[in-house]
Amino acid sequence: MTPMHFSFTSAFILGLMGLAFHRTHLLSALFCLEGMMLSLFIALALWTLQFESTSFSTAPMVLLAFSACEASTGLALLVATARTHGTDRLQNLNFLQC
Repeated sequence: MTPMHFSFTSAFILGLMGLAFHRTHLLSALFCLEGMMLSLFIALALWTLQFESTSFSTAPMVLLAFSACEASTGLALLVATARTHGTDRLQNLNFLQC
């Protein structure tokens, strides 16, 4: 495994571990998701450049578009949660109650 592959893999794993073990605030969970998506985008873009394949050249841009949609949806949920509950702490939220 090259150092470049190791750095992207470790960035993804760190984001996944942060999402799994550090779930106190909704904003920190969203940051971990964004870090994972960014590492996937950079890895996919470099993979496309490394193999010089033109058939997969649009895949990083599609991933970036989905990442932007995920970020806007997460931010809208964060604002709605902060307005209704007054905090973004995940322990104080009861998702089964309307």
